[in-house]
Parts: sequence; C-alpha cells; structure tokens
Amino acid sequence: MAAINELKVLLQKDIQQLRHLTGLLDKERQSLKSSDMPALQALTQEKNQILNDVRERAKRKIHLLVDMGYNPKMGEPSRFIRSAGLTELNELWVSAASQLKSCQEQNAVNGRIVGNLQLRLGRLTEIFRGCADQAKLYGASGQSTAMSHKTVLASA
Repeated sequence: MAAINELKVLLQKDIQQLRHLTGLLDKERQSLKSSDMPALQALTQEKNQILNDVRERAKRKIHLLVDMGYNPKMGEPSRFIRSAGLTELNELWVSAASQLKSCQEQNAVNGRIVGNLQLRLGRLTEIFRGCADQAKLYGASGQSTAMSHKTVLASA
C-alpha cells in the first residue's frame, strides 16, 4: 500500500511539473519568435532541471512498480496498473502521460521554429559571403553545399 501511495505522489509531482513545463515551452516559443536570447538561456536551464527531475522520478516509479510485481517484459506499465484495478493510480498515470505528450508536441513545434531559424541564418550567411548565386549540390546526408567554380566534381 505504501508503494501505491508513493506512486501517486510521484505522479502528482510529474503532472505538476509537466504543466509548468508546458508553460515554459509556450514562453520558449515566444522568445524564439522575438529572438530573446537571455530569456531562452534561462528557460533552457529551467527546462533541463525539470526534465532531470522527471527522469529521476521515472526511475523511482519503475522500481516501485517492479516491487509491486510489474515485469517490464509484460508490456506497458499502464496495462499492469489497469489490470491491478488501481483506478485512481491509473487516472493519474493517464493524466501524466497526456501532459507528457502535450509537452512533446510543443517541443516539436519549437524544434521546427529553431530549424527554420537555422535555415534563415544559413541563407543570410551565404548572402553576406557573396555565394548566394552559386549552384548547390546535395550530399549523401541531404545537406546542401554551395558549389564554387573551383570545386572539382570528377577527374579523368
């Protein structure tokens, strides 16, 4: 019974911190749009702390579930919790999973914004270097590289 109560406390803390992380990701998106680097650095540090806390609690949750009889080879922990008839614990687990999924989706959006910013910066750098009019080639990894007239493509 103590393991169940400890799991509930851990899940409640996860939900609380994941909601806070959702807010941080919103702030991060706004900071990315406005290119506010000091705010981004502070947000990154806070996000990393929250993620470390969530990871540590995940390890503790798995250990508690194993102590309760969960076998990781049996599938997802949520299935074990449902089959044990622990309704309140299952509701917390589902809520935490939903919050985590929301954070992952927001992080993916922010990642796309960062990717677009990197592309834009790359194009601006090419313009400043004066190589924007040069032909581009794509390498094996999909990266585009400017081809100058000095580039040897093949030799006989």
